[in-house]
Amino acid sequence: MTGPTSAAAEPIRALYLSQSVGFVHETVRRPEGGLSLSEIALQDMARDSGAFTLELTQDARDITPARLAQLDVLIFSTTGALPIDRATWDAIVAWIESGRGGFVGIHSAADTSLAFEGGEAAWTAFLGGRFDGHPWTEGTPIRLSTMGPPVGLATSWPNGTRFAEEIYQYAGFDPSRVRVLQTLDMGYGPLRRPYPVPVTWIRQIGQGRLFYTNLGHTPSTWADPRFHDQIVNAIRWAGGRVTVEAAPNPEAQDASAVMAFSAAEGLPPYAGNPADIAEEIRDLQGVHPEKRDGDARAWDDARARLISRFPPASPGQPSTVVREGRLWAAPGR
Repeated sequence: MTGPTSAAAEPIRALYLSQSVGFVHETVRRPEGGLSLSEIALQDMARDSGAFTLELTQDARDITPARLAQLDVLIFSTTGALPIDRATWDAIVAWIESGRGGFVGIHSAADTSLAFEGGEAAWTAFLGGRFDGHPWTEGTPIRLSTMGPPVGLATSWPNGTRFAEEIYQYAGFDPSRVRVLQTLDMGYGPLRRPYPVPVTWIRQIGQGRLFYTNLGHTPSTWADPRFHDQIVNAIRWAGGRVTVEAAPNPEAQDASAVMAFSAAEGLPPYAGNPADIAEEIRDLQGVHPEKRDGDARAWDDARARLISRFPPASPGQPSTVVREGRLWAAPGR
């Protein structure tokens, strides 16, 4: 992440929306007469960093074209179909595309849509993916893997950081449109699935910038200095104050998909081109038994086809792996 631009003397003007039309997270719940935990944490980040000023709202109707003219960054930790109409949404997208605005999405921003016809699809295309369950429930031990050389939007979490958090998986995710910065390490923890699960990504939208991280479900995450550092850097980047490479990294994501599969299945490294099988690996998410009322036939068949394309296990290598808390036999092994 390179240094400040000439505009750095002026703090970024940020608005934090923490509206819950769907599930209400504890981090956004306001006590009577007070502010939520996440609002207080963001106020602390603004004060301690001096990088941005902060306005707070829990009503998306406060975001109007006139209000956008007074802002540099929108921060969303939201759920459900937000009361944003098509005209206002078009204004938000145009504001970002022009480079006048940026966006920071936190955790449940991926469990969000817009209250107009086609609003869910519009939001998914904008953010880069939508909530498709959270197999990694609150408190599940995870390990974060950095994708490629670390950049300033992920360096507060060194490669291999162990953590505990609720982690989403995503539908509508297109690797060709985003640059993934962090992903789950499927070689660690009690819950390992043989497909990739991104945690943090960025994308360029016209001249504007979007940052999203899955982190932020638990109060302890909002209290973590590493999370504070990441969000402050994300606001700086989305506000155009620093430069980070944002070009999509689908090749790195393909390699990560293959690594996720081999780690979860206990297999040797893949000898071929990751692009040849990465999409098949990603497709496993959609045929997991939990998506099919417990029917594991498609899941087991797809895994067996993929396993057959990896080198044979070396002598003495276990033919079973622990996944999702129980022992699984590797098909055909």
